[in-house]
Amino acid sequence: MKPITNQAMLITYADSLGGDLRTLDAVLEEHLPGAFGGVHVLPFFPSSGDRGFAVVEYDRVDPRFGDWDDLAHLGERYYLMADFMINHVSIRSAEFRDYMARGDASPYRGMFIHWDEFWPGGEPTEEQMDALYRRKAQGPFKEFTRDDGVVVRIWNTFFEEQVDIDPWHPVTQEYFERNLGRLAQVVPLIRFDAFAYASKRPGTSCFFVEPEVWDVLEIGMRPLQRHGAQMLPEIHENYRVQMKMAERGHWVYDFALPMLVLHGLFTGRTDRLRHWVETCPRKQFTTLDTHDGIGVVDVVGLLDDDEIAVVTSRVNAKIADSRQYVKAPPGMIKKGTEGSQQYQLMSSYYSALDEEDDAYLLARVLQLFVPGIPQVYYQGALFGENDVDALKATGEPRSVNRHDYTVEEVARRVTHPGVARFLDALRFRNTFPAFDGDVRVTDGDGTLAITWSDATSSTTFRAHLASRAWSVTARRGDGPDEVVLAS
Repeated sequence: MKPITNQAMLITYADSLGGDLRTLDAVLEEHLPGAFGGVHVLPFFPSSGDRGFAVVEYDRVDPRFGDWDDLAHLGERYYLMADFMINHVSIRSAEFRDYMARGDASPYRGMFIHWDEFWPGGEPTEEQMDALYRRKAQGPFKEFTRDDGVVVRIWNTFFEEQVDIDPWHPVTQEYFERNLGRLAQVVPLIRFDAFAYASKRPGTSCFFVEPEVWDVLEIGMRPLQRHGAQMLPEIHENYRVQMKMAERGHWVYDFALPMLVLHGLFTGRTDRLRHWVETCPRKQFTTLDTHDGIGVVDVVGLLDDDEIAVVTSRVNAKIADSRQYVKAPPGMIKKGTEGSQQYQLMSSYYSALDEEDDAYLLARVLQLFVPGIPQVYYQGALFGENDVDALKATGEPRSVNRHDYTVEEVARRVTHPGVARFLDALRFRNTFPAFDGDVRVTDGDGTLAITWSDATSSTTFRAHLASRAWSVTARRGDGPDEVVLAS
């Protein structure tokens, strides 16, 4: 098992680059050599929905993707990250099926959060309901009829195939111990999916509730610490939440960067980006795209409402024609008295930039110079535009950014001039020593400059956002600065 290193990480489903784990390994070696030091394999377990995130069991790799040996082989050459759904399980899991079959006699009854028992009065008051951070218009619960005929309402934050679990109940903690302990022996980094939703208390938003959220984190971390694994919490919310996690020494995501880069490229302004590069956490993984949409809520406070609207209006206009195929509402959120607001932009990052190669390559190279370890989503790595055919077929808005590539498609995409240059930039980022040193950022006259330096080397990314002109210079020892990449 390879430990975490300061090299770019690819994000991919197990079957998105060729169909299974073994082919993924071959694609990385043959078509993307040297571009990535790590791989985040999105859920590869047996699942009943949500493209793997409704996990039925963690004991097996889904046979469609391969087995544990295939994952271990991948882990010999790349540091790996895997997902653990700390907030929910599949309704097809053995634990939930046992509860449905045996009712109150099931040892797993307490693992699940009963809506009627959660609220002191059996139902939330209007004020308590308004305070909830919700991911769907109706209340976050689903009715089930047990085999004994009793109808129960179980907390259900996300999709129909998932039910939330109580992290404080002993049987849930045993579930964590068993499954996280197994994962921690295979991968050095575990992503706690939907982490902030696992902290629930009546009368609150039930999202990143303090101090309860820190208890949940401690519970989840125990099995990891015994095996030396680390944790990355998945939290889509205002960037200040990431800062709180970073202050305690944890890895965090830079989910603010995607909107900031779009704003900079749409307006030519550099001040918002400069401020963020100066102040953002250093122990972080940076993103421009993921398997979900482009987060909007994350950047509130770093961009004002009008600046956010500059980005959202332009991207929404780009994807307007494809909305007719959406069978489910786009990513929305309801939090307290703030009402509903757009949560994510459902587009590939390449399409959000109008498939403009110069702008997109600038954005990608800029990401490589922001503090943190860059994560690159597989479709973004291949300059993938919105897959409207997938949206038509599924009605799922996120499917526009989840195209599955055959090996032949990958072979063609890596010959695209922009993709080839981006892969060269990734190889430079993975090997140049200055990225382990200190960072400095300056701006002026529409130009942003980010410099990394250590005792023996330095490299500078300089870009004029409006004109899309950029360059990367590097110096080793006492030698001169040399242009290694440029627009």
